[in-house]
Amino acid sequence: MVGTDDYSVRIEPHGRTVRVREGEAVLDAALRAGLNLPHSCKSGHCASCRARLLSGEIHYPNGRTAGLTAQEAAQGYVLLCQARAKSDLTVEARIVANVGEVEIKTLPCRIASMNLLAPDVMQVFLRLPAVEPLQFQPGQYLDVLLEGGRRRSFSIASPPHDSQPVELHVRRVPGGGFTGSLFESMRTGALLRIEGPIGQFVYRESSEPALMIAGGTGFAPLKSMLRHALERGSTREFHLYWGARTAQDVYEMALVREWVARYPQLRFTPVLSEMEASSEWRTGLVHEAVLADHPNLAPFDVYAAGPPAMVEAIRATFPSRGVSEDRLHFDSFDYAPDVNAR
Repeated sequence: MVGTDDYSVRIEPHGRTVRVREGEAVLDAALRAGLNLPHSCKSGHCASCRARLLSGEIHYPNGRTAGLTAQEAAQGYVLLCQARAKSDLTVEARIVANVGEVEIKTLPCRIASMNLLAPDVMQVFLRLPAVEPLQFQPGQYLDVLLEGGRRRSFSIASPPHDSQPVELHVRRVPGGGFTGSLFESMRTGALLRIEGPIGQFVYRESSEPALMIAGGTGFAPLKSMLRHALERGSTREFHLYWGARTAQDVYEMALVREWVARYPQLRFTPVLSEMEASSEWRTGLVHEAVLADHPNLAPFDVYAAGPPAMVEAIRATFPSRGVSEDRLHFDSFDYAPDVNAR
């Protein structure tokens, strides 16, 4: 039933019309209707969901966010993950090839196993129904659906060719009900509901070298991408940078070093912000280490996944070093309580 305060949103050039509920973000309404629009963090930081407002009026419940500049707002751009409709709307969103056609499914699953990778990071494997496989691209994520309409978003760490069970890396969030239960009381066999795949942060095969930049559990989608490429015989050159606070936060360092020994085209640089430099790692901020090693970024595709501060620093600095916008791909992780998606 359509509520009296619902509005109609026409999304071009997709030619789709969706209903947005009172107080609902336009992006959430599109996803609920099965239209996988470009987006990433869903918290207003990364600007992946930027679209042009062609007609109608919107508002932001918490004001304009850092992901949209005043100049962009004046030019008619809005962030769909934060925009709420105040009238019927027409918006012009980007089309991302080979992603928008992926079907978003809601599926039951069970926890097949759990493994503590770090004091605050749990590796979780989800067993999905054999008759309902989850088709996804490396880099995408899924939502765990919780009671009361809440959800939590987690990147898929397994590659599409080895996706049963599905691997997630779950960081414990202070005040997060789901992650608290996962670390304290949830057991193997627990039943969950998920929705996915979601997101446009996906791997694109190329002969050009790629810089892969992870911050914390931002390693998860990059793990999916690297396994997808390397295990399927890609000869592309990769340089993985993993930024974290301490060595234990680079929670799969041993695995990555095994990859380096097996695949000669892969280089690895861990960067730690709270430890002294050694022969095993660099210190400082991970994006600064990348810039120090590669003053000219024009030859590279860049894939970056991690906290908003890291992604915003990369968006602000990397284009001036030569990387074009269409070769800079990012996923911003906002570790919010369960009331919000990523």
